[in-house]
Amino acid sequence: MAPHFTVIRDTTPDSAIPRGAVVAMGNFDGVHLGHRAVIAAALEMGRAHGRPALALTFEPHPRRFFSPNTPQFRLTDEPAKLRLLAGTGLAGAVVMTFDKARAGTSAQDFIHHDLIGRLGVSGIAVGYDFHFGKGRVGSPSLLVNEAPRLGIEVDVQPHVDIDERPVSSSAIRIALAEGQVDEATSMLGAPWFITGEVIHGEKRGRDLGYPTANIRLDANCGLKHGIYAVRVGRGGERLDGVASFGRRPTFDNGAPLLEIFLFDFKGDLYGQALDCAFVGFIREELKFDSLEALIRQMDDDSARARAMLAAAPDAFPKLGAID
Repeated sequence: MAPHFTVIRDTTPDSAIPRGAVVAMGNFDGVHLGHRAVIAAALEMGRAHGRPALALTFEPHPRRFFSPNTPQFRLTDEPAKLRLLAGTGLAGAVVMTFDKARAGTSAQDFIHHDLIGRLGVSGIAVGYDFHFGKGRVGSPSLLVNEAPRLGIEVDVQPHVDIDERPVSSSAIRIALAEGQVDEATSMLGAPWFITGEVIHGEKRGRDLGYPTANIRLDANCGLKHGIYAVRVGRGGERLDGVASFGRRPTFDNGAPLLEIFLFDFKGDLYGQALDCAFVGFIREELKFDSLEALIRQMDDDSARARAMLAAAPDAFPKLGAID
């Protein structure tokens, strides 16, 4: 049975914060294998000392604060990140608001006021490249040096490599932008997913024999336009399908839209929130000269998607519930 996952925010009373917890500290965009190594270290430290283990993260992502006018392709928005963290076995997450005050807090003040004073941590796990505090002066080595005086344990995790390349959120973004879904999955440890509400579209899919559930993704989503094998979560239910993400060049070349055709499904999904995991990339988005040619291609896409999904029957991210 999964533990309750509690979210602690800046407004949470001190009396509601478990003293002596161990924290895995990071931005955790994507909660990839490198992040999971840090989380595993925190969980092990917590077990060894009989303490709860929490994630400590920041919202909005610091990049958004420092570069508000630069498009930011986030692998996971805050709710998705928390659900992934909740699926790791952690007892909760500390979500610190990253604003002007936080950006101006010195590394020493952050350690003494936030980590020790407010949270009362007994241990910290971080990745080798995590920096914090004004000017990014705070570093893993600073934490290690301060640990004996503070009476806490610090664990610094090295980078995780796949095929001699470090796993990183940036590398996963690049893979998704190139349609390299398998590569992104290997770095994440599970398929990349989005969550969105099903909206009304132009209903063209019905006329083609492929009714779709349509979801508008974040405007900064950097996923390559194309056709994908997808597995959709609706509560505890899993539904396989094929999806198109792009501008529909055969029809209107409009704003990017995710259009999901679910196999062997009939029902009304409008207004419902779906989790859509991208299991395989099938092809790039194309413009067709006739509806007949498009339908033939959609038939082929569906067959390929079914084969990809049959070969990966358990491919879906492990998501937890948020208290």
